[in-house]
This record gives sequence, C-alpha cells and structure tokens, in this order.
Amino acid sequence: MPTNCFKKSTLSIVLCLGLSTPGLTDPQHGVAMYGEPALGPDFTHLPYANPDAPTGGRIVTGEVGSFDSLNPHIRQGSTPWQLRFLTYESLLGRSWDEPFTLYGLLAESIDIADDNLSVEFVLREEARFSDGSPVTVEDVIWSFETLGTEGHPRYLGAWSRVEGIEATGERSVRITLAEADRELAMIMGLRPILQAAQWQETTFLESGLDVIPIATAPYTVTDFEAGRFVQLSRNPDYWGADLPFRRGTNVIDEIRMEFFADGTAMREAFTSGIVTTQRETSATSWANDYDFPRVQSGEVELVEVRHQRPSGMTGYVMNTRRPLFSDWRVREAMIQAYNFEFINATVNGGVDPRITSPFSNSPLSMSPGAAEGRVLELLEPFAEDLLPGAIEGYALPVSDGSERNRNGIRTAIALMEEAGYTIEEGVMTGPNGPVTFEILLQTGSSENDAITNIYTEALERLGIDVGVTRVDSAQFRERRDVYDFDMIYYRWGLSLSPGNEQRSYWGCEAAEIDGGRNLHGGCNPAIEAMIDEMLSASSQDNYRAAVHALDRILISDRYVVPFHHNPISRIAYNSELNFPDTIPIYGDWIGWQPDVWWVEPE
Repeated sequence: MPTNCFKKSTLSIVLCLGLSTPGLTDPQHGVAMYGEPALGPDFTHLPYANPDAPTGGRIVTGEVGSFDSLNPHIRQGSTPWQLRFLTYESLLGRSWDEPFTLYGLLAESIDIADDNLSVEFVLREEARFSDGSPVTVEDVIWSFETLGTEGHPRYLGAWSRVEGIEATGERSVRITLAEADRELAMIMGLRPILQAAQWQETTFLESGLDVIPIATAPYTVTDFEAGRFVQLSRNPDYWGADLPFRRGTNVIDEIRMEFFADGTAMREAFTSGIVTTQRETSATSWANDYDFPRVQSGEVELVEVRHQRPSGMTGYVMNTRRPLFSDWRVREAMIQAYNFEFINATVNGGVDPRITSPFSNSPLSMSPGAAEGRVLELLEPFAEDLLPGAIEGYALPVSDGSERNRNGIRTAIALMEEAGYTIEEGVMTGPNGPVTFEILLQTGSSENDAITNIYTEALERLGIDVGVTRVDSAQFRERRDVYDFDMIYYRWGLSLSPGNEQRSYWGCEAAEIDGGRNLHGGCNPAIEAMIDEMLSASSQDNYRAAVHALDRILISDRYVVPFHHNPISRIAYNSELNFPDTIPIYGDWIGWQPDVWWVEPE
C-alpha cells in the first residue's frame, strides 16, 4: 500500500484501496474556491456546451502580427496565443460559467488537504498524448518542475511557493505548498502537461518552429508557415472525447489561424471570405462597416455577446522605473491630459464606457465615494502611505467633450508644476531639461494609432515632446519583456476569481523579473497585503472586500492612463458557424470560440 494511504484524509484511503467504502467520502470530481461546484459528479456536459453538436467543418480566424515559435511555454520567441489553450491540457479544466470552479480533466479526482498545504491528483487511466502514449506521473512531475524553473515567467511565481512534488502511487501525485493557500492548490491543476520523453534529447528552452510540443489536447498542429498561418486539426483518436467536461466541445475539424500585417488587411480578408469570423473592437466600425455584400446576403451574421467579467485594464502604462513617471503627480497629469470624452466620440462614436478601475463592470469593482466597512478596515493600516483617492474615493477626470480640453490641460499643468516642472518658452522643463518621452506601440491597430495621435497632440499643449515608436510583434515583446519603454500600450485581462496571478500583475517581486507582467514597475506594500487578504479569506464577503480594497489602490496609484472597454463582444461570423443559446458568465472569452462552436453540415 502506498505511503499516502496513511493520510488522515478518508478520500485518499478510498483512492488507495480502490474501494467504495460505505460512509467514506467519494473522490472529488471538481473543486470550488468557495462552496461546492455547481455541477455534481453526474453532470453530463458544461451548461454552455451543446452535447449534440456535430463534428466537422473548419473555422478561420485572423490575427494581427506574426510568430516564430510553436512553444507557448517558454520566454523565447513569439507564439500564437491560442496555442496555449487549444493544443494543451491540464489536470483540471475550468468552467467559464462559474467564478472559480475546476473539474477533472487529465485527473479523475483532486484532494486538497484540510490545512490547504498540499493537493493530490489521481490521473485518469485512459489519458493519452496525441501520439497514443499514456500520460504518466513522471510526465506530470517533469512538466511542473521544468515549467516552474525554466519556463515562461507566468509559471515561475507560483512554483516558487511550492515546497515539493512527489509520486504517491502509480497514477497519483502530491504537491506540497510552502504555506497554506487553497487558491494556489487549485492553480496547480491548471498547469499544462507535456510529454517528458520528447525533451530528453531536445533543448526545451530553445524550441521554435522546428519542434511541435506533444500534448494531450483535442487539437494538434498539422501545418504552418512561419509568420503566415497555423493549422490545427482535431485528433480523431482524442482520448477524452466522451468526458462530460469535453462533451459538445472542440468538435470543429480544422482551426486555421491566419496572420496579417495590420487590422485593415485582416478586415479585408474577412470581408472577402478568407477569414470566417471577426471580432470587432470599434463601435464606430461595427455601426458603419458591417453592411457589405456578404452580410446583406445572409452569408455573414452579426451578434453582440454580453458578459459579466471585469473590464480589466487597458491603456498607456507608465513605467515608474523612469524618473519622470516615478512621481504620482506626473502620472495624474498624464491622465488629466487624456481627453476620454473626445477620443471616445471620435473613435467609438461615444458608445463604449471608460474603464474606471481594473475590476469595473463586475461585482468586484470598488464602490464610488469613500471606503466603508471592511474595505476601510483593510486600508486604514496603510493610510499614511496610500495616494490621494484610495480611501476618500478616486474618480477619473471628465472633460466637456471638446477637443481643447482646457480644464484637463490646466489641471495637468498645475500638477506638473507641483512636481517641480515649469513651462519655459512653451516647453515643459524639469531638473534635467525639456520633458520628452516615448510611447511604444505594436504595429497593426488603426484604433490605437488614432487614439495616440489625439493624445500626443494634447501632450504637446503641455509643452511635452512625445515620440511614438511602432514596432512589429517580436520587437514589441522583446522591449516589453525587459521594460525598455517609457509608456506602452498594454492590456491586463482580469477574471471574476482574482488570486495568485495578481502578484504577477502588480506585485513587488514581479517588477524585478524580466518577462513579467508588472510593466509599471510599482511596488506597494498595501497591494501585497490586499492580495494576501484575498488568498486567506475565509468567506466570500471577506474575499470581495479585499478585492474592492485592491481595486481602490490600483486605480489611485495611477499606473495606467485608462482607455474604454467593451461590456459586449461584437462578432461577425459565417452563417454555417453556430454556438449554443446559453452564454457563460464570461461571455466571449477563452474557452468559448471556437471551443463550443460547431459548423452546421450543408
């Protein structure tokens, strides 16, 4: 009998003996951060999937940019973002109709210890890689250790809080955490599992287009041309096709990702029928540009998909590693100069709302006005160090909608003067001379170009000389990863279940790691404390209070000049494509298109 059979957990004893002992707990088919999973052990399919969806057909998506790698798990190279989600599987899978609930995928069960210091998974006996070989405990351990020590920075932070990983049986593996953390225990179930044998004589960190990693997912890469397209084909022998978690998902035979130099070329490809689905981010374009012949004939359909997820944060990120942006008053001046009302009217017809905080558009968003109750209690110990607005309330400026934005410019100049800058002969000047900085953009977005043009004109009224540099996706990533920028366009997507990943977005340690996502470089002990509160919360109410407090600190720290967001997704698609009537709470998000879409047979 394996040593783990002597754990106090009755679940582990049942698993070891392989018995269904009366009175003992059944293996957990899923786990929720709070409470129980919405779907019971006998669920037949995800609520937003069609279990009767037919297989077959193809979908062609468009992407702006390029790629030079097919390995999304390493820092080197630029990889199509969809590969990480369509061609790899993890021990557990996420339901996008629940804030944070995971169900068994490669693992048939999960057992989180009562003290939240360890988690144990039992692999499904039928789990297979795409080459037909079984998924073993050795593959799981190799994947965790390799990704956690050599992989992309997204994996490093969580692994640094793992004390060890060990096999506890022929199909079971236990991960021990350095400190109690239920959310981290769950996150461990979301790490991709790769085939260890493939990398015994191949350098994992240097793989590019010469090696296609072997994984277990329904799709495999079957064709590609560097920088132009990637073709994924559904594996007819996929091991998990009959799992309830997979029923009605991944039924399209071929997914082809076409890459284009810019958004204009991509839209033309959709208009002409080369691309079969298109997400439109511009409300103005959605209103004015989608009456072309294929729409009129019914060959293309239009839909607006609403969601309940946080807005996240999209905008110009100010690099506080630069002396200019280390002063919050300068950062506030940059926000005051951003004429949202005029820009929104010009670019989006005034339709899309502004991002008012990272968690806006969701129940996790801070309340307007002064902090109260538990939120205030969490913030008060840091009151002396918090920036204005965190406790008393912070709101973004509202202009009169005119192009000049006189009040905003006037306020921005006053803030710059307060920070030690003056306008001399029309030039904003500081201790080191005239103020000048660069905005780094990735080529291909006409919308971002239009916004940037308006914004730089406004900064010129402050006497600031701003240069705009547009680079391709590879150069953009290279400079972003080493924080070689003054101001950069970026987007953080946030979920309804924020947790450990918040450290990589806003934490102090992440600010020092190349390739991390703390682009602004801020280090605020209050942020670290709120994340700790989130992770140790004993109830949903305490959890939400911690997120509300975090939301206040993030927006009042003024790291980003916020743009607009889309509370709906606008999707145009060929009429042969279909999706279920039930939409998950996350809406058009990872795991929805093309995952639960299907092609109607002719």
